[in-house]
Amino acid sequence: MALAYVKTEARGETDRLLTALAGQLMEQGVRVSGVVQSNVACSDNDLCDMDVQVLPAGPSIRISQSLGRGARGCRLDPEALERAVGLVSRTLADGPDILIVNKFGKHEADGRGFRPLIGEAMLAGIPVLTAVNATNEAAFRNFAEGLAQQLPADLHHLVSWYDALAVADATA
Repeated sequence: MALAYVKTEARGETDRLLTALAGQLMEQGVRVSGVVQSNVACSDNDLCDMDVQVLPAGPSIRISQSLGRGARGCRLDPEALERAVGLVSRTLADGPDILIVNKFGKHEADGRGFRPLIGEAMLAGIPVLTAVNATNEAAFRNFAEGLAQQLPADLHHLVSWYDALAVADATA
């Protein structure tokens, strides 16, 4: 059972890192499940639109909603997020080699979103990699109960982490 996470500082850095990792692993023939996020500039707000790509080849789903200029509420569209969760849930039945979740965010901290799938994957022996920000780190650590390992936010380290798991699994 492997659970790991990364933390980054620069805006969009985590999204780019996990997208690159998913791409590289799939090129290596690894069966990847989960979601990666991309952000798209939008014209009616200073903030970007948030889209998730369901892995390995599912649809792209907009998980943000436009609340208009100056709005302060949460822009996450919970219905769209749960749609993504449902699509990823179906891929877990295929026994992927790894589950990548774009982030353990507020929904996961509150027990929703991808949180149940992370637990399900771990129980099935599927390694899980996610990202955590400072706001949700305490909730993540509580959820992980000491099982999570923080990894360097570096593509080479993430690939090496997965490769070491795959080798250990093959020799077990």
